[in-house]
This record gives sequence, structure tokens and C-alpha cells, in this order.
Amino acid sequence: MTTLVRGASPTLVRDALTVLQPGFTGTTPPDWLLRRIGEGLSSVGLFGRNIASAGQLAALTARLRAEREDVLVAIDEEGGDVTRLEARTGSSFPGNLALGTVDDTGLTREVAAELGRRLAACGVDFNWAPSADVNSDPANPVIGVRSFGADPWLAARHTVAYIEGLQSVGVVACTKHFPGHGDTNVDSHLAMPRIDVDLATLHARELVPFRAAIEAGSKSVMSAHILLPALDPDRPATLSPRILTGLLRQELGYEGLIVTDGMEMQAIASTYGIERGSVLALAAGADAICVGGGLADEEIVLRLRDALVDAVRTGELPEERLADAAARVRALASWTRAHRAGGAAAVPGAASEAGLAPQPRGGAAPGTGIGLVAARRALRVTGEGEPLTAPAYVAAFAPATNIAVGDETPWGVGAELARLMPGTLSGTYASDAAVERVLRDAGERRIVAVVRDTHRHPWMAGALDGLLAARPDTVVVEMGVNQAPARGALHVATHGAARVCGIAAAEVVVGAV
Repeated sequence: MTTLVRGASPTLVRDALTVLQPGFTGTTPPDWLLRRIGEGLSSVGLFGRNIASAGQLAALTARLRAEREDVLVAIDEEGGDVTRLEARTGSSFPGNLALGTVDDTGLTREVAAELGRRLAACGVDFNWAPSADVNSDPANPVIGVRSFGADPWLAARHTVAYIEGLQSVGVVACTKHFPGHGDTNVDSHLAMPRIDVDLATLHARELVPFRAAIEAGSKSVMSAHILLPALDPDRPATLSPRILTGLLRQELGYEGLIVTDGMEMQAIASTYGIERGSVLALAAGADAICVGGGLADEEIVLRLRDALVDAVRTGELPEERLADAAARVRALASWTRAHRAGGAAAVPGAASEAGLAPQPRGGAAPGTGIGLVAARRALRVTGEGEPLTAPAYVAAFAPATNIAVGDETPWGVGAELARLMPGTLSGTYASDAAVERVLRDAGERRIVAVVRDTHRHPWMAGALDGLLAARPDTVVVEMGVNQAPARGALHVATHGAARVCGIAAAEVVVGAV
């Protein structure tokens, strides 16, 4: 123990560790993490850097539970763009916008249950999903296809279906980002977003899916690092007693676990610092502090533990508030342990289906199943152009990577088209001066232009216009929010950039379906 916590009661120190959800580096749990779990740390967050294979992940979670049987193992596995299980291959599930486009709540429930079974089979019992954000601003740089859509009631019914599917197999759903991150044009990983609408609009739009999630029994809710002056003009939601306690607890009647979004995100870290921000979050009503997406070592855990202990000693954080938060964490851990003991989530072979095993080359598409069914149903195809009949050239126009997604997860249709149409080549372009290079690289081959969120990137729209002017037979595949007008001889909107979205689009482009 550091000097700061010497003399503090063991209960206080344990409670301060209990409310933390830290990450770590590596594919095996480091000694410091196991030691802190033994001292009371009750949750661990996993990211793509921690996962290499299904067997390795199962062994990792088993080692954590050998130290403490009821430790919560959390992950950011939305399916679609945001995947940690399949960070290196792309997801076997199409993501929320695709599910909202299909608008079949039974399908959404089935997809979430299958995703939950795969998590549970690897020993993961807490999923920081679903995103219940209403994507009312098409220019939103961080939500987009992670949202079920721009309609509050559509988002609400699919949020409920997702929660029901996930929790039916013993995996905690964490509905995010309360009270709604959809009407923002700033990424909270980088700065503080602000939503300047009146209270009536928030209740009629942002809060609709969260009310539904609470009624559906979402075991946890994640707060957003956003400023909403109509609710609190001074503090972002994560640090606001008015929002977390007044609105979420008292007005909406939520009794489950409140967890923060990553405290290392710049909306908090650059304004308050992670120690001060964590104290304010607990005092505001949060129960668990998520940290570790970009900060992942023992020093961070000890700094946060000590900050909480010191805040209790100085009276800034009531000891009863910390004890209440720790009790909620332990209660949730008991719920997941009971499910594991009952075998509700144990599905033989599910881990090997999680997209972590080596993928086959050629032949049937990998990752087939309910996710591919959903991706196929989400396609919207316009135009009368002919499908490909010969190897093509795939020109992917790549925008800057969304931090929530990460830059290691592949996207597009190039690999899938090459599988279906051997000899197909690909290239990636990132400027409006790319047209001449695309034409040169493609030669006589027919071009397939792959874009994401064309409406948000003027350079991309310009490049696409130039390419279509030169080669009108170009096929266009839009893998983001399908806001721009459809163009191209054949236009395929996938409503997501997951691996299964690429498979489904490639099938259409070659006329296989």
C-alpha cells in the first residue's frame, strides 16, 4: 500500500478497488492485476490487445476467476464496427444500424443472444453494449452505424431486444451512452461534446431508448462524457449529480449499476484529470469507473484507488456513497456467477465460432450464421448495373479511423470479392486527388468504389463524382450511414462495415444472390 492508504480501514481500501474497471496489456493477466484482484478489485476490462484466440481468452478469464470466482470480466463488444473478439478479422455481426434497418426485433434479439453465447463461452460476462444513442445528427463522428437509427422509438425497441437477448444467456448488458450521444458533432474521445437542445427535446428523443432499457431490466447503464446545458450547465453527464442521481436514479427510477465511459477520454482527462474526474463521478452517482482503453497499468489503478480513499477522508466523497457503489458491483457479480453456476450461458463449441479461430481460405464464407443472415437482410440495392463477370479493382476511400473502432479492424469488400472472384485487386485512397491514381491502378478492370459516410467527407464525395464521371459502370458500396444520394451503375448500402457486411455486399456485386 502507498503512504496515502496506510491507516485507512481495509473495508475502505477494498471498496475503492471494487469500483474500478481497469484494463491491462498482454494476453495473460499480469501479476499486479492478480494481486489487486485478491485485494478486492472486482472488475477487469478487456480490449483487442488482450485477445489472440478463443482458447487463449478462455484461459485468461479462467485465470482471473481462479484468483476470485466472482470477478466481472467486461468487454466492448457491440458487434459491427466495435469488436474486440474479432478485432483482427472484422465482426461476424453487422452492427446496430444494420439491425435497425431490417427492423425485426426478433432478429436483433437472436443476434444479441448469439453474441452473448460467444462471450460467455470465453468467460466474458459483462458487455459494454448496446448503444442506445439516437443518431439524430448525421454528421456524428463517433456514433453513426453504432446506433440503431435516427428514430427514437425504433432505437428503443431494438435496444430492448438487444438487452433481452444478451441477458438471456447470462451476460450483463450495459446500455450507453446516457443520456444520449447521438446529437453530437464532437468525439468525446478527443474533446467535450455539447448538446444544446431543450428539456422537452431530450425527453422526446434522447431519453426514449433509455426509459425502455430501464423497463427492460438493463443490468447496467454507461454514462456519456457530454455537456447537456438543459440538464446541467456546468458538468458533463458522467460527473453530474443532477443527471446521474436526479434524472437517472430518482426520475427514471433506475436501480442497476451505473458505469462511466472511459475516464481516460479527453472530454474528462484533459478537463478534470482522471483522479479528480473519478471522485466526481462516484460522488455524482456512478458505481463503477471504467479506465484502461488507453491507460492500462498498475500505477493507474493505485492512483485511482488512492484518490477515492483520500476523497473519503477529506469528506469530498461520502463513505456511504462509495460503499453503496461497491455493493452494486458485488450484487451484479453475484448475478453473473449464479448464471455461470446454473450453466445458462454454457454453449459447447461457441468459443470456436467466435471468429477467433483461424479463418478458412476460399470456399464457404467464414463467419456465416445469424450475423450473415442479418447483414444480407440489411442490404439496400439500387441501380440497374450488371454484376461483375470478371476480376475487378476495388478502390476503398478510407476516412480517418474512429477511435472507438480502432485502426486494426479491417473493413471493406476487397477480400470477399477476391474470394468470390479470384484475381480481384484492391487499393486504399484517402484524398480527393485519388481519381487519376485509381484509374491508373485499375487499368481495364471494372471498378468497385467502397466508401464510408460519404455525406461527412467532401473529399470522398468529390473523388466519387470524379470516378463516376470517368467510369460510369463503377459499382459503389456505401458501408457507413447511407445519407448521400445513391449513385453508380449499382449502389449497395450495407449499413455497416463489419466482415459480414462485406460478405453480403460481395455476394450482390458478383450476382451470387
